[in-house]
Amino acid sequence: MQLQVSNSPFNHEQAELLNKLLPGLTVNQKVWLSGYLTATLSISNSIEPLEPVNAVPTDVQEISKEVTILYGSQTGNAQGLAEKAARTLKDKDFQVTVSSMSDYKVNHLKKVENLLIVVSTHGEGDPPDNTISFHEFLHGRRATRLENLSYSVLALGDSSYEFFCETGKQFDKRLEELGGKRLFPRTDCDLDYDEPAAEWLEGVISSLSIAQGNSPAPVIETPAQTAETTYTRTNPFKAEVLENINLNGRGSNKETRHVELSLEGSGLIFQPGDSLGIYPENDSELVDILLHELHWGPDEMVRVNKQGDLQPFREALISSYEITVLTKSLLEQAARISGNEDLQMLVAAGNEAKLKEYREGRDLLDVVRDFGPWGESAQEFVSTLRKMPARLYSIANSLSAYPDEVHLTIGAVRYESQGRERNGVCSILCAERLKPGDKLPIYVQHNQNFKQPVDGNTPIIMIGPGTGIAPFRSFIQEREEADAKGKTWLFFGDQHFVTDFLYQTEWQKWLETGVLTKLDVAFSRDTDEKVYVQNRMLEHSGELFRWLQEGAAIYICGDEKNMAHDVHHTLLEIIEREGQMSHADAQAYLDGMQQNKRYQRDVY
Repeated sequence: MQLQVSNSPFNHEQAELLNKLLPGLTVNQKVWLSGYLTATLSISNSIEPLEPVNAVPTDVQEISKEVTILYGSQTGNAQGLAEKAARTLKDKDFQVTVSSMSDYKVNHLKKVENLLIVVSTHGEGDPPDNTISFHEFLHGRRATRLENLSYSVLALGDSSYEFFCETGKQFDKRLEELGGKRLFPRTDCDLDYDEPAAEWLEGVISSLSIAQGNSPAPVIETPAQTAETTYTRTNPFKAEVLENINLNGRGSNKETRHVELSLEGSGLIFQPGDSLGIYPENDSELVDILLHELHWGPDEMVRVNKQGDLQPFREALISSYEITVLTKSLLEQAARISGNEDLQMLVAAGNEAKLKEYREGRDLLDVVRDFGPWGESAQEFVSTLRKMPARLYSIANSLSAYPDEVHLTIGAVRYESQGRERNGVCSILCAERLKPGDKLPIYVQHNQNFKQPVDGNTPIIMIGPGTGIAPFRSFIQEREEADAKGKTWLFFGDQHFVTDFLYQTEWQKWLETGVLTKLDVAFSRDTDEKVYVQNRMLEHSGELFRWLQEGAAIYICGDEKNMAHDVHHTLLEIIEREGQMSHADAQAYLDGMQQNKRYQRDVY
């Protein structure tokens, strides 16, 4: 929309300047400018203030400077963003309360005027574990009306899943239903969330400032906000590979890599229960096959970020972009740019089932072969791709036991789909191409939702089949270093005892020294009838329940859809049977354990 001199108070020169400026402004910049003009006009009292764009209505009274931030986080990303937002708001003289949803007293909610929700979506549209109780309260009959509430939601998710940012969407909708008013529109973030999260926070601060009649200052990173470590998710450390060995024996159906990395000189620290993020590279052979199907040469330069950094097209496809996972957004953009009618039909509204079926087991090469390349240049093509996301792995060692080192347990992913062999990007990089002396870009992902009890006398029960064993190796190493006295019980499962008992000699040593009190294993392919960890739990249900009654904490690590789901229901069955409870009471017992951080899960 062009500003016309004839119907505005601006002369021709001013109108030209405004017409050049306004189209390039972001929503947040327009909010800021609106607030600035409002504050300026209010001070001068020369004319009636303009109504702010995308801010609270002018008839709303000044908003409180008290802000409550609640987060729901499974791996720690949402918590990190919530705490960062709290620091920024405090620097701007807001009084901030930040809390996990599981720790928040819901009866306080009716007194809150400014609420920020930072929440991830877990699995197939599920709320994170530490969000469940608050989510159930807010969506239940006991939820109170919130007419005095101003709120905004920052939703984290993964667009390769069908229910992208579903938990954030549910909170946003429900708070509106209860009478709340949006302080700033919900922002949905994909795996590359740093920039949209920063824009959301700037928009929130602008709206809060406008509502108070102040001119919002731009959000600037202060040293206090970046002082935690030099190396972060956006500035990874290049760690040298010290060791890379296969843990499985000859003849195993699996390949599990034990990878040791040096942290020397990084300043990175971690605790048992934290994860390590790795930025992998795509297989160069797959990239070359893809390039063969495209119109552009491998050496054509493309911009790979907003800073304008350039890379050759081939290098960008190897290191900067995801090419093995299809998202709905990618296919929609490809359909729009290409004009391909078949692809447009696939992404059309009402065709969700077929779209979901197509995305499963296919990658970027499949789309290009099925529908042809899209875009007039390599730059336009890569602009539709998602940035290479980091892969998170549970850390498998204690820093106390191995200073300046981090260990990982990585299962190689290989499968066939649509007539082609497929490989996990990071796992096969580690299995086939990573050698001692090579370097990997890494960062530490802190996770306060998977931590051992502070009191070393508290008993712990660890359930971790396959690579789920990783964090429990770090737990036991830490307890050994600290000389913790609490009882420890491990349930481990895999396919075969002879070839798949990961870290077997270490567990046997810990049993002998007493650091590990009890060990139960289940090898599903060694007997005619498949036996899993939940079967072993049922065999020892009486003793397991006694441990719970003594205050033991339970930890589960591994596959969510199958193992963690089955283990959860087995726990309920044991509590119900051994505690002679109703199903509802058993559920309440387990919910109470979760509330008290005695039931924690690191599942994927």
